[in-house]
Amino acid sequence: MTLRSVLTGTGSSLPVRLVTNAELAEKVDTSDEWIVERTGIRTRHIAGEGETTATLATDAARNALEAAGLTGADIDLIVLATATPDQTFPATATIVQEAIGARGGIAFDVAAVCSGFVYAVGVADSMLRTGMAKRALVIGSETFSRILDWDDRATCVLFGDGAGAIVLEARESDAADAPGILATRLHADGAHNQLLYVDGGASTTGEIGKLRMKGREVFRHAVNNLSSVLGEVLGDAGFTADDIDWLVPHQANARILDATARKLSMDPAKVVVTVDRHANTSAASVPLALDVAMRDGRIKPGDLVMIEAMGGGFTWGASLIRI
Repeated sequence: MTLRSVLTGTGSSLPVRLVTNAELAEKVDTSDEWIVERTGIRTRHIAGEGETTATLATDAARNALEAAGLTGADIDLIVLATATPDQTFPATATIVQEAIGARGGIAFDVAAVCSGFVYAVGVADSMLRTGMAKRALVIGSETFSRILDWDDRATCVLFGDGAGAIVLEARESDAADAPGILATRLHADGAHNQLLYVDGGASTTGEIGKLRMKGREVFRHAVNNLSSVLGEVLGDAGFTADDIDWLVPHQANARILDATARKLSMDPAKVVVTVDRHANTSAASVPLALDVAMRDGRIKPGDLVMIEAMGGGFTWGASLIRI
């Protein structure tokens, strides 16, 4: 019998404060029309006092555990993807571990920016299939609003805060149509560091810094890299794009989502889109969108779901999951 990592629950959490494009336009030289035309974004949630990457992650984790019918005590692995941790160390995952009562297991953070959740899924899947753990919480959580330059209208309108989580459980099965993670591919190319980065760090400036991005170049790389890695994962799993029931992509920009779907000749109706409501929440965007589609009934047991993302580094990856 083969061990597979089976998705048993999803959850998410958003900050209380909802910020519209019109509200941003009162503070930044922009407009609702300008933002919607270029990005598809209409609103985003912004973390307030007392809301941090850890608190959002904890709420998302609890919601995922409830959906799976579990408690924190049932979890022996937490992999948390974030580029905005509460502290330089210890890992934000350990804060969540304590908060949900999952003591004694494994807990650590993964830093791959917008690709972080897909990376975390790959890492957790490997650990579950090799027997290092039995049940995992995989979380993407971000408070990107705290690393934005609010005077840079080209970037500050693009991002929001939030968290999403899934529960994975190692189960044995040799059935071809059994649920579980079927294939994952991850990549990175450090040559493109200066196209999307934060201009600070503990060992350089001693300060966090602000996000900087060359949007046009990032767009071009995103469409090419994402369509390529999706093809790799489909090839590994023995499927074609027509077999995918749902594509749950990183919610960076509506135009990137449209262009990637066209390149794969995918029906746009199969693409889960939440960027209009949440904006780009970096590592949280994929699990947020996945939770939305699971809870509204679009994604059903037996469906083939592809998740994918690209982020700073560059990093990118995709994973095919049978629900």
